[in-house]
Amino acid sequence: MQIFLSLLIRIIPLYILILLGFIASKKLNAKKETIASILIYIIVPVVTFNSVATIKLTPSVLLLPLIFFICCSCMCLLFYRVGKSLFTDNTKNLLALAAGTANTGYFGVPVAIELFGEGIIGLMIISILGFTVFENSLGFFMIAKGNYTPREALTRLSKLPTIYAFLLGLLVNIVGINFSDAYLGFSKNFIGTYAIFGMMLIGMGLADMKSFKIDMKFLLSTLIAKFLIWPLLVGALILIDKSFLNLFNAPIHKVMFLLSIVPLAANLVAFSTELKAQPEKASLAVFISTLIALVYIPLLTTLLLSY
Repeated sequence: MQIFLSLLIRIIPLYILILLGFIASKKLNAKKETIASILIYIIVPVVTFNSVATIKLTPSVLLLPLIFFICCSCMCLLFYRVGKSLFTDNTKNLLALAAGTANTGYFGVPVAIELFGEGIIGLMIISILGFTVFENSLGFFMIAKGNYTPREALTRLSKLPTIYAFLLGLLVNIVGINFSDAYLGFSKNFIGTYAIFGMMLIGMGLADMKSFKIDMKFLLSTLIAKFLIWPLLVGALILIDKSFLNLFNAPIHKVMFLLSIVPLAANLVAFSTELKAQPEKASLAVFISTLIALVYIPLLTTLLLSY
């Protein structure tokens, strides 16, 4: 119980950021469209480049983002098929992206630091790259396809800088270019901005809602994907690895499981805002899943830490 309460207290500041985003939108007339564009086209590419360029690459480390990319893609395609049987509009596209990704960066990184210390950041970021690459490839394409033709969706996809930042960072890492301490210190500022803007965006999305109307089919579908299917899927992979493959150590298993239980992605709000794909519905679903995570994550991580 003490561990549970300690974790609960540690993640409350993330919810304060949601409140600040709500206030900024209501009182300061801050626009979620601007924040979404800054995240998509500036902050996320910089964080991605720095993470890939500076982490020590090993076969097991490189395997992590690949595993998560495959998991994201499978969940996306599975729930797109589910959505086609439930919805006749672009809600099925929104569901596909929602099921395929999670708030691994804005929410997961601060929680991981609280749980495991700053030494875990590199491992977290490289794991998150699987989600980031998915969001900026298949995920973006699926939600864009709800409002655009496949050709138009691919055109918009090609303009996303994160994939190029990932490839450039990989090239820099392989070549062996070293960065100065001044640059590394400066680049850390982007991680803090990444988390702050991402969580505030949820509150800004809520502030822009014209009416409080819940699409129960969409909400329940996203919650089942996020809090039931994802932990079962990753838990099964961890069990297989521990029993047969032995590819990863215990700290990596803990990171993997933590990434499977974080709430719906704040980038769901960013992308739906950018593409005008029902951002109000996305904001409400993300907010409700984030509320559930307030108890869900401390509960499951308490069990994980005691295992």
